[in-house]
Amino acid sequence: MSTAPVLVYGAGGFGREVAWLAEACGRTVVGFIDDAAPASAPPVNDLAVMSLEAAARQHPDGAVALGIGPPAVRAKLAARVKAAGLTVAGLIHPRVERSRFIDYGEAPIICAGNILTTNIKFGNHIQINLDCTIGHDVTFGDFVTLAPGVHVSGWVTLEEGVYVGTGATLINGTQNQPLVVGAGAIIGAGACVVGSLAPGVTAVGVPAKPRGPK
Repeated sequence: MSTAPVLVYGAGGFGREVAWLAEACGRTVVGFIDDAAPASAPPVNDLAVMSLEAAARQHPDGAVALGIGPPAVRAKLAARVKAAGLTVAGLIHPRVERSRFIDYGEAPIICAGNILTTNIKFGNHIQINLDCTIGHDVTFGDFVTLAPGVHVSGWVTLEEGVYVGTGATLINGTQNQPLVVGAGAIIGAGACVVGSLAPGVTAVGVPAKPRGPK
């Protein structure tokens, strides 16, 4: 396990939760990164708040945990962190139940209370919030994000940048016909996904259906 000091990108609600996650993983958190923060920004939860440039200057050996939920924003921040010469931190809470048959991409953020079963493949910079369950033979693309309490059944594929809202459920596909949620799709809170969804749609309801223009 890396011992590099951790900086959390984002000092909002989820950023503060990621700082707690890092501490639960035995890491030392040295501050938050906030691009809009003035040089004299007050501390948040007793931690300094600084720009990315200041973070790279003050903590050149630091690793940055991305405490931002939206996948597209997180992708831009990951690129900025690397351009600044810092690494991106992965964090997996010790209270995650998981099998040894999981392939992890770069820098996953996996919070407390999750259950990850078997033959799962994660892309880079995935984010799984509190108390989710991931069934067998599930594949995540890069930057997939699960809000708290999501349940993903077996033989499901979430393509790059999918966002799944709080309490949503995805029923199982099959080996020959996985349930596939296309890249960039958004699944609303509490939705139940019973079939594949096209890229870029926003699906809500039970069963989940693409929402039309307002």
